[in-house]
Amino acid sequence: MALPGARARVWAAAARAAQRRRRVENVRGSPSPEPAGRRAALYVHWPYCEKRCSYCNFNKYIPRRVEEAAMQKCLVTEAQTLLRLSGVQRVESVFFGGGTPSLASPHTVAAVLEAVAQTAHLPADSEVTLEANPTSAPGSRLAEFGAAGVNRLSIGLQSLDDTELRLLGRTHSACDALRTLAEARRLFPGRVSVDLMLGLPAQQVGPWLGQLQELLHHCDDHVSLYQLSLERGTALFAQVQRGALPAPDPELAAEMYQRGRALLREAGFHQYEVSNFARNGALSTHNWTYWQCGQYLGIGPGAHGRFMPQGAGGHTREARIQTLEPDNWMKEVMLFGHGTRKRVPLGRLELLEEVLALGLRTDVGITHQHWQQFEPQLTLWDMFGANKEVQELLERGLLQLDHRGLRCSWEGLAVLDSLLLTLLPQLQEAWQQRTPSPVPGG
Repeated sequence: MALPGARARVWAAAARAAQRRRRVENVRGSPSPEPAGRRAALYVHWPYCEKRCSYCNFNKYIPRRVEEAAMQKCLVTEAQTLLRLSGVQRVESVFFGGGTPSLASPHTVAAVLEAVAQTAHLPADSEVTLEANPTSAPGSRLAEFGAAGVNRLSIGLQSLDDTELRLLGRTHSACDALRTLAEARRLFPGRVSVDLMLGLPAQQVGPWLGQLQELLHHCDDHVSLYQLSLERGTALFAQVQRGALPAPDPELAAEMYQRGRALLREAGFHQYEVSNFARNGALSTHNWTYWQCGQYLGIGPGAHGRFMPQGAGGHTREARIQTLEPDNWMKEVMLFGHGTRKRVPLGRLELLEEVLALGLRTDVGITHQHWQQFEPQLTLWDMFGANKEVQELLERGLLQLDHRGLRCSWEGLAVLDSLLLTLLPQLQEAWQQRTPSPVPGG
């Protein structure tokens, strides 16, 4: 069931206008009438692609033919089912990822948004993002997605070098990417993000910085920098393993990252997360939910979620994974209303580990108030204040622990993985040594 055209256009226009009024302060803690346990973000996975990129190990499929009507029906059903199971009353954001969701029909996107709006409250200013590849997203199609309710685009540009794009197995050229980016900015001004990869085999710092400088002449207000991760089972991994390509140089990748983030800062971008940069308050509210350990529902084959199934009487947050293979997932959705393959209850320590590892990815870090939402008894000072190794990190200027909370410095964000090697064991040790609070009769 698609949104009626006029209603969809009004909804999309209202959403874009509201988003233009939104400021960073609203994103980072705007009050909502619903308690945290009744709010969530929603991720929708479209599993199909035109071809498999050489570096990608995501859950994706290259089918001869897509039964889109059946897929649409199952996405709608699963969204409705999981919203009821979770007891979520307000959906703060929706993200269509994949795969290549820009290959889906705009009617499918509209149908999912309509189902969400009918089952829970989907405010007009909710961020609705669609991942798009340049070759699958001509201007007319992007406009149709806008009419369906999308108000933000994330474009998988990856490189502005045609040789690198062929190495990555991308189907677009640099010209295709810039043409799509220009059209996206015309249709979604201030609401377009682009991805740029670094650390490719044989890639050098100077030419890569040239790409970033070129991108700054064309991009909107959000840029993501991602270092290539060689994943077992991918074509690129196999090429490096057999010596057909040189292994990426981690020191060169680190230099690209450091000089790239400095260049973005000079261009007016604020680094609000390890890989993400925004200006004019254009940060991703959906991803902010992940980094703040908010609830999110995963819809579609292989999607991941984190929520408390309050609608089914649950009192513990669960990590959920949907069935991977699309045909099997659709059969399960038609039988049971959802295709959840795995449910893992999260213990309090596991949840605190996520709060720590995800929260420190952001420039805000973990405030004392935020920490107390998950652990009301042991403070950040209790956990980390007296540890000698943590004190060394504080003295080296990589971490800050003060009246605001715990966060990385500019220098610390670049080496977060190494900081967590100290912080996570300290959290686990402090948790094991904690003094249980007195309980009546205990």
